[in-house]
Amino acid sequence: MRRKLAGCSTPNELIRLENNSLTDKAAKGEGKSKRLRERIALSLPARVHCRESPTYTWTEMSRLVDVTPFGARLRVKRPTETGRLLLLTMAMPRQLRCFDHIEDQYRVWSLVRNVKLLDPDTNKGALLEIGVAFVGKHPPRSFEANPARRYEIAQSGSKASLWNVKEETGPVLSEVSATDKRKESRHTIPTEVLVEAYTDEKGSSPSEKTVTENISRMGAAVFTTLDILPGRFVKLSSEQYGVSVLAIVRARRIGADGVPRLHLEFIGSEWPL
Repeated sequence: MRRKLAGCSTPNELIRLENNSLTDKAAKGEGKSKRLRERIALSLPARVHCRESPTYTWTEMSRLVDVTPFGARLRVKRPTETGRLLLLTMAMPRQLRCFDHIEDQYRVWSLVRNVKLLDPDTNKGALLEIGVAFVGKHPPRSFEANPARRYEIAQSGSKASLWNVKEETGPVLSEVSATDKRKESRHTIPTEVLVEAYTDEKGSSPSEKTVTENISRMGAAVFTTLDILPGRFVKLSSEQYGVSVLAIVRARRIGADGVPRLHLEFIGSEWPL
């Protein structure tokens, strides 16, 4: 029987079609899942493209862990955070697509909804497992001006459509004054640290040894000579504390003494204070 694929159908209809054609790939498990959009185990190659800042992008190849018509789970070797937009390109089965049914490759913008830290040594170099929601063929207009901006799910008009997004309603940390109150108290402790940015397309990995101006369990301000824009991810390490954490650059500012600082927010773990 010929299947009609003119547009994105309801989740239940799409799942039924996909289970008929991909039963050997269906996820195994006892009992019935409570998820509205059932996940299908599908190890599909996917190209992941990210714009961390207006001047920095990266691309890597990954594989899906599982997928629905409206989202997926996959592992990546680069850091990211919830609320960021990624562009996925893959040969998605047409039964699971909501647009571009006749194209060889399915290019869909995806919102990072959750992040799980992994041990790269035991996960083939993968740093994170992320869950993403598919949001459409094009990113929001505001993304072009500021790719580091974070988004959240907006009310969807239909259960059969992709997710709608809106700009995150919380405070934009890069715009918060250094004198504003924080959820975590910052301690003026000059701790020696190593700041390492991730390898760029030229194979360069900028890094420097420096000291913190202040630090808390959730973030830090460090003196720097590195020209790293907000939105970029770095690794912050300390031999004194025997710890390494992922961090995102929320702001880069020059103090009254003329020395630049990076304002960092830690991702996935806390600093031991």
